[in-house]
Amino acid sequence: MSSTIDITLALWDLNRERTLGTLKAIEAMPNPQAVLGWRPGPGRAHIGWQLMHIGVTEELFATERFLGTTPGYADLVPRFRGGSTPDDNIPEAGLIRDVLENGRSHLRATMSSFSDADLAIIPAALKERGLSIGKALQILAWHEAHHQGQAHITLNLYKAAHPA
Repeated sequence: MSSTIDITLALWDLNRERTLGTLKAIEAMPNPQAVLGWRPGPGRAHIGWQLMHIGVTEELFATERFLGTTPGYADLVPRFRGGSTPDDNIPEAGLIRDVLENGRSHLRATMSSFSDADLAIIPAALKERGLSIGKALQILAWHEAHHQGQAHITLNLYKAAHPA
């Protein structure tokens, strides 16, 4: 029987396929940078922010939240962590892909240090929220699907506003 962690990693892989599929579709468009920077309304997050937020969040869980270590991407974390306000400095597709790949790689490496026996542990960085490692894994599975969905609908809205 597969462990909860193994099952979760498989879910994350499926989610990532969808996220990278959205990014690939954007890269195939005539002006990917304009698409990544498009907002569905004033003050709303652009597609680039949604995708970077996924990768930065995974980096934060892989380091600061699970292990109490310093996350990579010190310059990007404040711009793309939860609660940040999307700015007009739109990340390029290559950077988005790198952050998604590296954040996921760090998260998988961190998860390899845990077993199902650790799922009830509440890391120090998550004590205030009362989140165990197990609950955080569930949230991360939902988190990517949620933000990929936002990026996907924003892409569809962009296409509707900019017919070919």
